[in-house]
Amino acid sequence: MQEQFFGKTVLNSKVRTFSDDELTQDAFLGGKLTLRQPRIGYRAGVDPVFLAASVPAKPGDRVLELGCGAGPALLCLGARVSGLHLWGVERQPDYSELARWNAESNGLDAVIETNDLRDLSAELRQMSFDHVIANPPYYDPSQRVPAQDSGKEAGLSIETPLADWIKAAAKRTAPRGTVTFIHRAEKLPELISGFAKYLGSVEVKPFVPRTGRDAGLVLIRGRKEGRAPFRLHAPIVLHQGRQHMTDGDDYRPEIRAILRHGGALSF
Repeated sequence: MQEQFFGKTVLNSKVRTFSDDELTQDAFLGGKLTLRQPRIGYRAGVDPVFLAASVPAKPGDRVLELGCGAGPALLCLGARVSGLHLWGVERQPDYSELARWNAESNGLDAVIETNDLRDLSAELRQMSFDHVIANPPYYDPSQRVPAQDSGKEAGLSIETPLADWIKAAAKRTAPRGTVTFIHRAEKLPELISGFAKYLGSVEVKPFVPRTGRDAGLVLIRGRKEGRAPFRLHAPIVLHQGRQHMTDGDDYRPEIRAILRHGGALSF
């Protein structure tokens, strides 16, 4: 999987090479998982950890992540729930190869396909999954200054419409299986519209940074062939107090349990 060549870490002959100082090793879930990520490029924050924590997977389930990047959400889920069959799709070859390396180095069995979600392999098109997850890019490229790093820009800017993400996820979901996305709150109308077209039992969990603040993120879940009415859950509050008062993080205990100890996030 990995070769050393004149001080470079060569992950795949078809992708760029990274020098040792271009990659970092970052601990997730309190060190239960260690991922290599580009120092300059798209780097995972807490969003994929929350996404992974929200999936109601059980051992033996099959899980697919669309746009898996270097693997933070998919592998956090694999570290939290043992015995899962993990698949990821990532169109950027350098990031998909990092995801393969990260899975192997953490002792997780994951199949990572380098492809666009709108043009999946014949093998994947014949499969169905108990859970499909995604953390699509958040930002309209016409409304922001592009990142200088192409990998970071691809991870942040919307190029593939959300409707295509939702359609691809729903098509790969088994009956009674779930689709879960995390996204910016301002995209909620578009998310609800798309989910309602292909899925039932749609429910939304907002995240607010502090009590009294507006939601910044939302988790949205739908179930294939679900029939329950739409449900808007009470928001989950991330930080203690109404403002940041001390050095270090001030996450609420239940949030710290998710981020540091691999706890589950219930809808």
